[in-house]
Amino acid sequence: MMRSPHAFTVAVRRGGRPEAEIAILKQTLRPLGERFPFLKKKIIRGSAALFEAMWLGIRALNFSANEALEEKDGKKEEIGPLAMAGTMIVALAFALGLFLALPLLLTNLLGAQYAAFKGNLLFNLTDGAIRVALFLGYVSGISFMKDIRRVFQYHGAEHKVIGAFEAGLPLTVENARGRSCIHPRCGTSFLMVVIVLSILMFSMIPGSWPLWAKAASRVVLLPLVAGLAYEFIKYSAKKRGNQLVDMLILPGLLLQRLTTRDPSDDQIEVAIRAMDEALAMEPR
Repeated sequence: MMRSPHAFTVAVRRGGRPEAEIAILKQTLRPLGERFPFLKKKIIRGSAALFEAMWLGIRALNFSANEALEEKDGKKEEIGPLAMAGTMIVALAFALGLFLALPLLLTNLLGAQYAAFKGNLLFNLTDGAIRVALFLGYVSGISFMKDIRRVFQYHGAEHKVIGAFEAGLPLTVENARGRSCIHPRCGTSFLMVVIVLSILMFSMIPGSWPLWAKAASRVVLLPLVAGLAYEFIKYSAKKRGNQLVDMLILPGLLLQRLTTRDPSDDQIEVAIRAMDEALAMEPR
């Protein structure tokens, strides 16, 4: 999947086979910030970009899932948009439950057993530490799954092709192969920044509040956390080489070693096709 300022493209191998032809989904975009200027304001634009990314991600998943299905008796049963939307809602609920509700519940149980955990600072630091541990454990665990490893390889292919493009190189398999799988503006780095910032932001919530109030306040603060994380990612991309900035973004870069893998040449070809199509759709 590739996203340019005014275009969105997805390239997949039909049936998921390396030798199969590449199917393309193309869509011209008018970003939310262009339609609603107030969404261009700092902090707010981060939440808008996140919503847009989630919506495009659902479209990409729906397209790629349907293209991966094999035909039977000359027909292919496609996954409908409602079924895909339902799947995404369940996945979102699972993520909120695992990475937001469960750490809070476990920390609250500790607070009920040990008076020291009722303090505001220790309570929120423990909640954050459990959230980080669960996130890293989850990503590490799914990385052993065969299908997820292929997803992570395609993730690496995207980064390599973007790296070749940003270096001003022709988009060929040879040029992309020599680029890094790690990219500072990756969504993985964004997630790590969100987790770290959430620990800082949630530390302002009194540890003495009832469980329901703590949970509700975390949900309310999520758009602010996402907006601040977005601004940090944009700022850090402009300040590469600054020792302090490089140190701050290091955890996100290290996390990408879990979420990317070295791709095969045919996977790089798919990423190049997606990039070429996106660039061709940009106004000249």
